[in-house]
Amino acid sequence: MRLLMLVPDQDRATGNWVTARRLTAGLNRQGHACLLHGVTAGEPPDLAGILSDFRPAAVLLLHAWRSGLPWLQAGPPPLPMLVLLTGTDLNQGLDSPEQAPVINEILARAAAVLLQNRCLLSALAARRPDLQEKLVYLPPGVALGNEPYDLRRELGLPAGRRLLLCPASIRPVKGVVELLELAAALAARRDDFHLVFCGPLLADDYARRFLEAVALRPWASYVGTIPHAAMAAAIGAADLVLNSSFHEGLPNSLLEADALGVPILARDIPGNAEAVRSGENGLLYTDVASFVAGAGQLLDDPSWRTRRPTTTAESGSAREIERLDALLRSLVS
Repeated sequence: MRLLMLVPDQDRATGNWVTARRLTAGLNRQGHACLLHGVTAGEPPDLAGILSDFRPAAVLLLHAWRSGLPWLQAGPPPLPMLVLLTGTDLNQGLDSPEQAPVINEILARAAAVLLQNRCLLSALAARRPDLQEKLVYLPPGVALGNEPYDLRRELGLPAGRRLLLCPASIRPVKGVVELLELAAALAARRDDFHLVFCGPLLADDYARRFLEAVALRPWASYVGTIPHAAMAAAIGAADLVLNSSFHEGLPNSLLEADALGVPILARDIPGNAEAVRSGENGLLYTDVASFVAGAGQLLDDPSWRTRRPTTTAESGSAREIERLDALLRSLVS
């Protein structure tokens, strides 16, 4: 089957592109022919040539607003359309006067509405009972790269220094400036860690604040964007993976940390709670006190770093692709 997949045209290290490439590779292995195409909200794409030459049997939109608006503006043909909702769609877009009309039209037109977070799926079902028959839970997969990357040597960390890693794009929703403030409370109690951020700079004013804040803290660094192919090596070198987002859909970095057996400390939000089984593969925090206590527990108990992964990358990706493959075939047939 030929599938056109539209994804927001942004830095290829973002979660949207990590997910899109994983789905494309998995579906291609199942015998499909997938074309991945980046689009920009507010800029009508020239899809006529793609539709004419590629002749897709179905289209998958990753992001109801950022991919949905260009799709609607292009005057789409009557193809079966699926949409994979993101945390931004659900937590911001549906309440935005600008985005909500587009998202609602995409939801109305979609043959299936996919979510990879069961908590968010339940919340959307309660909010929009009219979508009940369209909602589909797509089990999340994991794709681990195999490129080497010696993050500790890159930073020149001495032996025994704990490495705390926050993989996130630098924008307000990711809460990285706020994470520096939380970590300052931890630094006031212990001096055996170094906090590292990696990810693209996506919001100018917020990024400037972030870089200024990092420069003032000798126990923190920003290393730029690490290619996803090398992220498994970077995460595997960490003693603790952090997430301070104010909302998420389902962070790929936390799924990858889980698959690698690296403990997680994340803000207690529905998007993170789906990935973090508190007390099993990490802990959730709600404020400064629980952040400091959680970090201390995870860093000081060696059993956290030696636990075996509960989900392998291979098994997770297989479930994801099998479900999507079956859904596509049923909709097109």
